[in-house]
Amino acid sequence: MRKSASWCFTHRRVVLAAWVAALVGLTVIHSTAGSAFSDNFKLSGTQSFDVVTLLQRAAPKASGDSDQIVIAVKQGRVTDPAVRTKVLAMLARVARVPHVSEVAKPYGLRGAAQISASGQIAFANVTFDVQANKLSAAASKSFVDTVQAGFGHGIETEVEGQVARAAAQNGAGGLGLGALAAGVVLFLVFGSLLAMALPLLTAGFALGTGIAVIGLLSHVIQMASFSSELSLLIGLGVGVDYALFILTRYRQGLLRGLTGEQAVVESVDTSGRAVMFAGIIVCIAMLGMFALGVSFLYGVAIAASIAVAFTVVAALTLLPALLGFFGTRVLRRRERRVLRDGRLNTTDESPAWARWAGWLRGHPAGFAVVAAAVMMLLAIPFLSMRLGSADAGSDPSGSTTRKAYDLLAKGFGPGYNGPLQLVAQVRSPAQEAAFLRIDRAVAATPDVASATRPHVLAGRAGQPGVALAQIYPKGSPQDASTTDLLNQVRNTVIPAAARGSGVHVLVGGQTAIFNDFSTVLSRKLPLFFGIVVLLSFLLLTAVFRSLVIPLIAALMNLLSAA
Repeated sequence: MRKSASWCFTHRRVVLAAWVAALVGLTVIHSTAGSAFSDNFKLSGTQSFDVVTLLQRAAPKASGDSDQIVIAVKQGRVTDPAVRTKVLAMLARVARVPHVSEVAKPYGLRGAAQISASGQIAFANVTFDVQANKLSAAASKSFVDTVQAGFGHGIETEVEGQVARAAAQNGAGGLGLGALAAGVVLFLVFGSLLAMALPLLTAGFALGTGIAVIGLLSHVIQMASFSSELSLLIGLGVGVDYALFILTRYRQGLLRGLTGEQAVVESVDTSGRAVMFAGIIVCIAMLGMFALGVSFLYGVAIAASIAVAFTVVAALTLLPALLGFFGTRVLRRRERRVLRDGRLNTTDESPAWARWAGWLRGHPAGFAVVAAAVMMLLAIPFLSMRLGSADAGSDPSGSTTRKAYDLLAKGFGPGYNGPLQLVAQVRSPAQEAAFLRIDRAVAATPDVASATRPHVLAGRAGQPGVALAQIYPKGSPQDASTTDLLNQVRNTVIPAAARGSGVHVLVGGQTAIFNDFSTVLSRKLPLFFGIVVLLSFLLLTAVFRSLVIPLIAALMNLLSAA
């Protein structure tokens, strides 16, 4: 690493030109070829995924996501002729939106249950023939705009569901704020604008190049649409961190009287070595997502690892080259004056931190016990952690999904924001009657607010029909009571009600999908942590030729994660 650092310092123009060429060239190629991100979410072996597969095969028009259009009036009722006329005209336009297969209107005998007791709130169920992740952001936004166009003057229309959420996604909105916060912290630490800018500049080159590579790789490997945003946020954190380590050691070397090249070589040989192994361990942790067995996350893991790898390479090559250009200008003015006067530091230690280290050395057992106790206390909630997905009640207050959530909860109850879906293939009138009995049994279960009457979709040629019903829990989608209800319906209520009927009823819907996803992840978490900690332990053992240091690191990682 010493030879590499020296070469990058002395050939800094070549290194900088290579990075500029890589950034510009790959960005141009990426902008020309575009990206091919794909959100093909699969949870093989779960009931919710089996529901989607069944509907795609037997009744494709009902196989997509379902959003809810919520209509509210401040005065009068949603059934008033003027309101009804405007709403029906809007729903007719929605029915013509691409991929909309059905719109269940809140009017007529079938729609009476979709109007609140006050008469001021109603909802319409919109069924798509594809999952929300198959729709472009533009198509999702067009759907929401169609719902909201022309309303106001006492009539409010809002939308909730996966399609509406996709329309509101803004990408990595926190990236700029994160970079600004990092810049402020770096300036406070270094007291120099140039020293503040170097870590951000290095991270910028690395992430710009890495994101272009990720976009191009999405044509070859299936990657989720949020892969690049997640990679940017992770890469910004580690990129600034890695450059900070090396830059700090470089500044210390200058203040001890080393030349620019000597300071670069020393910083890369010490902090740079730590950066390299730290980056490898982060990549191991990212790639550990393969252990979860969820193919949807494989591309995410690869993308994040690419971003981290580029930040490591940039810290070890580009940063030494940039330090060759800027030399002592990364120091504060006062530090440069001290250096010109020949007053050199004899140690890199900060007096305050040296005193703290002295206290630690003097009382190692006491500090270890107190620190471990504090960490274990903070880790107690891990034992009762409940995994899940936040529902629309956690969305920003001004978003249409949050407004729709609040209106549905007000008019009908929070469970109407995440209905469960009963689905089964039926081959005869007797099985249709059995499905109706099962639906009634589920509707009578505690914590169920209401249930729709089943309806049967004709199957494709050669396929049996498909019976469907909606079950509305009393609790919101992210409530523990809803998870308990889902498990009770699947494991107890349906098996008892379906016994001897020959009908195999599945429970699906978005709430069930998120619950199944959380269950799959929670079951694989021990394996995930075990693999990541074990590989990190082996790597540290090879680096330090010690068992004590890797063991301490493994225990600290487990405590920190918990």
